[in-house]
Amino acid sequence: MPYAIFGIHNSALKLAVELVILFLVVIWLALIYWTYADARRRIADPLLIGCSTLASLFPFVGTVVYMIVRPPEFLDDVRERELEMQAAEARLAELGYHLCPHCDYEVERDYLRCPNCMRKLKDPCHSCGRPLDPMWKMCPFCEAEVGVPAPTASRRRRRVETPEPAPEQTPIP
Repeated sequence: MPYAIFGIHNSALKLAVELVILFLVVIWLALIYWTYADARRRIADPLLIGCSTLASLFPFVGTVVYMIVRPPEFLDDVRERELEMQAAEARLAELGYHLCPHCDYEVERDYLRCPNCMRKLKDPCHSCGRPLDPMWKMCPFCEAEVGVPAPTASRRRRRVETPEPAPEQTPIP
């Protein structure tokens, strides 16, 4: 006895139903692959990629849920945006445009403190007082070593000779 899908015995109608089922299975498998490929482009964690692919095994519903919760950007777009930001920051640094790392207030290159938040930006040279980059080992302005206290001028105390009192002179008669 031939099998009947949904109780359909007409061969033409049965063929149409089988083709629809085949079409739905192919679409379902394509959605599983699409979910996997899209997750690889948007998610860096392999465990989350596997979870999203496994969720898409639930026919059609898993893929719809993945489409709702997936990250909005591709990983390549995120990397490109970060590179553009770094390039823009480098261009601004070349132009002498500096921001306070604490409050993002515009500061000059030679400021020791931020005028807005009063945080210390750079240390002054112990010898000449000019601002020093924290990475420098020597002051480029006065050639003093950074981190070494300023040499104090050693002043020797002069021995002050006090004139001895002249012996009392007795008057000669």
